[in-house]
Amino acid sequence: MSLDVPIIHDPAAKQFYMTVNGSRAYLAYMDLGKQTLDIYRTFVPDELRGRGLAAQLAEHALRYADARGYTVIPSCSYVERYMQRDSEQRGRA
Repeated sequence: MSLDVPIIHDPAAKQFYMTVNGSRAYLAYMDLGKQTLDIYRTFVPDELRGRGLAAQLAEHALRYADARGYTVIPSCSYVERYMQRDSEQRGRA
């Protein structure tokens, strides 16, 4: 179940985040230069887990990177698995 909550990009904090019922879920990255983003953390508070927020954040960040020609280093294990699943699903389509 995913929620229709806007994802905000905060370039100064290098985060994509969404706020649901006063709690913040976020994805943090580092811009390493040379068109490379290192996504190193995805966090969803306990009370918001199981709603697909991490997947929404990952998808949004990956689309952002792709649209700007960035290479992504998935240091975050969740984003690494997300990218693997996405790649496998595209391979089957």
